Amino acid sequence: MHKLINGIINLEFALLIFKETEHLLGGCLFSQGKSVGLRVSCTFLHCTIRHYSANACLLPLCQLHGAAVTTVEGIGSSKTRIHPVQERIAKAHGSQCGFCTPGMVMSMYTLLRNKLQPSMDDITQALAGNLCRCTGYRPIVDGCRTFCQETNCCQANGVGNCCLSGEVNTEEPEQEKPQLFDKNDFLPLDPTQELIFPPELILMAETASPQTLTFQGERMTWMSPASLEELVQMKTSNPKAPLVMGNTNIGPDIKFKGVLHPLIISPTQVKELFEVTQTPQGVWVGAGCSLSEVQSLLEKLVIQFSEEKTELFKALIHQLRNLGSQQIRNVAVTIIDSLVKIQFCLNPPAGRREVPLNQDFFVSFGKTILKPEEIAVAVFIPFSRKGEFVRAFRQAPRKESSFATVTTGMRVFFSEGSRVVQDVSIYYGGMGPTTVSAAKTCAALINRPWDDENLSRAYDILLDELALPPSAPGGKVDFRRSLTLSFLFKFNLEVLQKLREMNVIIDELPNKMQIHPLPKEIQPSLQEFQHVSNNQSNLDPVGRPIMHRSAISHATGEAVYCDDIPKTDGELFLAPVTSSRAHAKIVGLDVSEALQLPGVVDVITAEDIPGKKVRPFGGYTEELLAATEVSCIGQLLCAVVADTRAHAKRGASAVKISYEDLPEPVFTVEEAIEKLSFFEPRRVLEKGNVTEAFKSVDRVYEGEIRLGGQEHFYMETQSVLVVPVSEEKEFNIYISTQAPSFCQEAVAETLNIPSNRVTCHVRRIGGAFGGKVTKTAILASITAVAALKTSQAVRCILDRGDDMLISGARHPVLGKYKVGFMNDGRILAADVQYYANAGNTVDESVLVAEKIVLHMDNAYNIPNLRGRAAACRTNLPSNTAFRGFGVPQSIMVVENMLNDVAMVLGRPADQIREINMYKGQSVTHYKFEFCPENLLRCWDECKLKSDYSARCKTVDQFNQQNRWKKRGISIIPIKYGIAFTDSFLNQAAALVHIYKDGSVLVTHGGTEMGQGIHTKMQQVASRELHIPPSKIYISDTSTNTVPNTCPSAASFGTDANGMAVKNACQILYQRLEPIRQKNPKGSWESWVNAAFFEKMSLSATGFYRGPDLYIDWDKMEGEPYAYFTFGACCSEVELDCLTGDYRTVRTDIVVDIGRSVNPSVDIGQIEGAFMQGLGLYTLEELKFSPSGLLYTRGPSQYKIPAVCDVPLQFNVYLLPDTYNPHAIYSSKGIGEPVLFLGSSVFFAIKDAVAAARSESGLVGPFSLDSPATPERACLACASPFTQKIPASKPGSFKPWALNI
Repeated sequence: MHKLINGIINLEFALLIFKETEHLLGGCLFSQGKSVGLRVSCTFLHCTIRHYSANACLLPLCQLHGAAVTTVEGIGSSKTRIHPVQERIAKAHGSQCGFCTPGMVMSMYTLLRNKLQPSMDDITQALAGNLCRCTGYRPIVDGCRTFCQETNCCQANGVGNCCLSGEVNTEEPEQEKPQLFDKNDFLPLDPTQELIFPPELILMAETASPQTLTFQGERMTWMSPASLEELVQMKTSNPKAPLVMGNTNIGPDIKFKGVLHPLIISPTQVKELFEVTQTPQGVWVGAGCSLSEVQSLLEKLVIQFSEEKTELFKALIHQLRNLGSQQIRNVAVTIIDSLVKIQFCLNPPAGRREVPLNQDFFVSFGKTILKPEEIAVAVFIPFSRKGEFVRAFRQAPRKESSFATVTTGMRVFFSEGSRVVQDVSIYYGGMGPTTVSAAKTCAALINRPWDDENLSRAYDILLDELALPPSAPGGKVDFRRSLTLSFLFKFNLEVLQKLREMNVIIDELPNKMQIHPLPKEIQPSLQEFQHVSNNQSNLDPVGRPIMHRSAISHATGEAVYCDDIPKTDGELFLAPVTSSRAHAKIVGLDVSEALQLPGVVDVITAEDIPGKKVRPFGGYTEELLAATEVSCIGQLLCAVVADTRAHAKRGASAVKISYEDLPEPVFTVEEAIEKLSFFEPRRVLEKGNVTEAFKSVDRVYEGEIRLGGQEHFYMETQSVLVVPVSEEKEFNIYISTQAPSFCQEAVAETLNIPSNRVTCHVRRIGGAFGGKVTKTAILASITAVAALKTSQAVRCILDRGDDMLISGARHPVLGKYKVGFMNDGRILAADVQYYANAGNTVDESVLVAEKIVLHMDNAYNIPNLRGRAAACRTNLPSNTAFRGFGVPQSIMVVENMLNDVAMVLGRPADQIREINMYKGQSVTHYKFEFCPENLLRCWDECKLKSDYSARCKTVDQFNQQNRWKKRGISIIPIKYGIAFTDSFLNQAAALVHIYKDGSVLVTHGGTEMGQGIHTKMQQVASRELHIPPSKIYISDTSTNTVPNTCPSAASFGTDANGMAVKNACQILYQRLEPIRQKNPKGSWESWVNAAFFEKMSLSATGFYRGPDLYIDWDKMEGEPYAYFTFGACCSEVELDCLTGDYRTVRTDIVVDIGRSVNPSVDIGQIEGAFMQGLGLYTLEELKFSPSGLLYTRGPSQYKIPAVCDVPLQFNVYLLPDTYNPHAIYSSKGIGEPVLFLGSSVFFAIKDAVAAARSESGLVGPFSLDSPATPERACLACASPFTQKIPASKPGSFKPWALNI
């Protein structure tokens, strides 16, 4: 550990920005970590050393005085020794793109520093604040599980039946199944080898007396008083100065809203704010104690005192466990919103005062009755009394690390032996700008018996008392009002149960009416794949679960991403300026104020572009920088170039744009349809005679489903560094893109120079999913213009909010269908219309529409089928490619249609699917012949592996026994076409060098973005050259080594580049044949050396000319895909009908991917795609304001799946004994297909909702749009409480958000 001294810092920096700006490496006091996990070991009060994980993006730099900060590089590296946590996450295949891996490592490392043998609950809590978009979390959890006490369970060691369950495996012994990793190979965890806390800091804490700390920055002063008296005086003198402890409120304002506070006061040295005092009435907790410390304190008190005294403590613990994440709770401080009083310190002579922390404490959003000069010193949490019951309930868009939709605290007090209410308190959050007291409802319950009659009256009073206008901020009005009733009902059930336990009432509550928490324990899972053949050489890595070649680098923080490239002298930073109007003329662009700001060098406008000012695509063009008119909020207008990131952002905020609004912007597909606003061409495919077929069917049903968009949310935002070379207008571009040649061409045309002067380098990408192609090229072009104009290197790294605003997302789709079927379930005709919201530019939207209709048949042979797809032109940010490229929307509509057919007929949906599946040699609706044998094998195997039939009966039994919780189960197939329909994209090249020492360098056209393509190429080269992978190095993808590359997309990267690498290696191996014949017993190195002296070339270019694919839209026929990847997935969920919350209890996936080149990589792709699909169909929502502004511009508003969303049992099976002659080594593309199988969770939720609706007498098809969020699921359940909510008349109000 090293000491760092830096006298010049920006006080507005959080720790993360400081580290990125300074580009610090190694295990020093501040070191580089690219993710949110940090260990903060602090000395405070009596030199106690505590280990905390924290968010580096929130942790203020000045707050770290006296703390030791350890990041991922500090605990281990490949240069010294790697830490067991780093090793296990890497070797358990818990790293794909690797951008999130340091955060995962540090969260687990912190847990182990505090608890050597954690439980699984400890692990899931520790990881709850970390996000991953690639892996699906299962391998991360499995790697961490090896530290867990429970790892000796036979099931955790890969045995299907657990000894604890009583089940016995009666099958005959078989060959031992291959495992993805062997935990016996792991380094042991040795706590004696951990980093010590710096003695200098210990000495400082023991000997130094507290003194006022002052840090002076460019625009801000940070002061930390040494005593309470000094704090009060400082606050009295500076009443507008905010107090910062955890920085969870002020930090986001500074970072995202540009709020400037000239003075910040940080009272972290004031010991009174951290004191805990116990009294006979309760406990005083210092207002500076973190939420984690409060939770820990309360957990100890619950054990120490009787149950009747700790009702409030347990309710608070319940809330705290789901409030934020562990990293947030470690720094966020205590203000607890329920049943407590708070003590303030005022400037003498006023002294101290105590006030109740009730509904009057909060006067408006973020404002309290606290006077500017007052300081909150402590919060009092009382003991509960005998006969007093306290509960807290919470509903949030995601189960953990999410702001609540509605939260509540409820308390009732009965005199001994009575059910008459003596006192009751009910408070709600999320029902207004402040905490709301249901005073009228409470008054109606006091002095009355706690019974159904009085509670029924209370529901009606509560509904009237907590009215929300239909246009209330935050939306979800009906859901929020329903939750207030549901929470009171839940409280009622729990109180009744308590009264029974106390023998106050004797009538039993039926088991069916009782409510238990949703299950949450993650179970060991199975990953089954096939052994390599017995005659395969042990040196041949193909088909083996090889660790990602960069996994160790990911886990140690040594992996270099675009923004990790060290800053060069004179380097500048570029910040974009975007439109604030959706449809307007630009009448003025004033950059004068921006140019006056410190550090600002220049402003780049459309006039500065020397070459093409637009990018062509699909017959349309898109402006690089808008010059005269804007067509969406977030459109790029200009860019500010400055010496630092902070100065560039400040300059961008100072640019003044004047607009003249244009009439009637178009936002929804309905508006686009009405105004015929489409990008042409619209696509149609049809087979049979749909119109005539409708005349001969038994039944016809019409329905529709709306699918929301989806943000890519790659962990690494759009990133580019353009470095001009000193001569002949040459540029090196370091960029995070899937399509380096596409970016090269865009930059060359923008700068009006030949492509041979532009070299694009891609080392690795921190996730992409289709979102780093078109917009990335535009950002690279603008950055290159800045580099050309300033003759300096220019870096552009988008903030998350700007990235989400600018870069586009998955297309929202409205699907309408008319289906004709027979009473036996056969579907004879279907007419499906798709409308995709393309946004303001064409991008790849027409191609997405094409793939939508090409995949609309999915697994079903519908003899008369018509599909039409239109890309709607709207005034929202342009949508773009996303993993699946329209297929997840296309098939979702068709599967919903089959579900509706099943509900009309009253038959299980799986039967309707089986009846209509392709069987025997088949022909698609575009006249392409294929064999569905492996599709049917996947389906049958999935039903067998998941024990589908027996579990359906178990689900039915569960639903009969439970009124307010329901289970649902669903099984869904997939048939996914692999390769590009545009045939020219199905090509690849590779360059392979052999050096005299025998080492091999491979370069190919694919980009590594987490899918493991470099690892697979290493395996291919190893097999073809007959050398171990350790001799092979994969260089970065660059346009000066492999030119004219095609994008890494369409699940075709390994297929194409693998064949190119194979071709190059075979050329070289064959070239060495004469040398081998002369010296058959020689070593690889001796052959290579001999070849050099024989003047043989040890370099070769490989090329792959892919299949000639096409689709003739006029004839409606063609061969658009090389082959199909098949799969099936069964998921089961448990749904809380009162809140819409659910857990995926189990998921079983069977996929035909041929012979896997690398099972660990492919299973990782399957799990990651499934979880991304689960997010698409059940969780992730893009919300736009009525003026077209994206509300959801960050992780606090937009929720992707977290560890809490992983199926509790997550099993993946690769279909054995399959063969694919169309791809390398008989493998299949796997990156995209499984994403759609996340819809199995959607349909399981819909199945559970149907069971809930049947309790209210509702049967038959019903509407449930995607994503099936808790809001939609709860309202669709049509419980008595949701039915109480009066419907708002459409058109009578302006909704908070558009229904996109």
